[in-house]
Amino acid sequence: MEAFRRMVLRRTGGGAALAIALAAGLLKPQQALAAGWNKDAFGAKTLADALKGIGVANPAESSEVVIEAPQIAENGGVVPIEITSNVPGTKSIAVLIDKNPFPLAGKFDFKDGALPFVKVNVKMGESSNVRVVAEANGKFYVAVKEIKVTIGGCGG
Repeated sequence: MEAFRRMVLRRTGGGAALAIALAAGLLKPQQALAAGWNKDAFGAKTLADALKGIGVANPAESSEVVIEAPQIAENGGVVPIEITSNVPGTKSIAVLIDKNPFPLAGKFDFKDGALPFVKVNVKMGESSNVRVVAEANGKFYVAVKEIKVTIGGCGG
């Protein structure tokens, strides 16, 4: 069996082998996902509930969490944001938009040694603070930037 698996991987590539394993029922889709879906955090309608959903308690303000984003976004449908955490040992970065209907825009986890950098386009319904929370060594660090939106992107 092992020789057959190696031959299949060599001839068809890893992607095709993964598709075959999924189709044959040898691998369930949940096993292929990197992490589970945090329904409570992403479904939260308030900033406090979203922070609670991702386990953030008492984040300290930090200049080591850097947010690069426009001060004024002409179209709230596509607001580019770049985030870098210079906090040693950063394990995750969460992006929250205070005034959006669902504040948690994204959460990104990093393995040891990975560069904690995220570039993402978000939707913003109106002018709001963008809050970035970085987790490192069991502590939370936050940076906030206000972005003004001229045309809303969440149905506005």
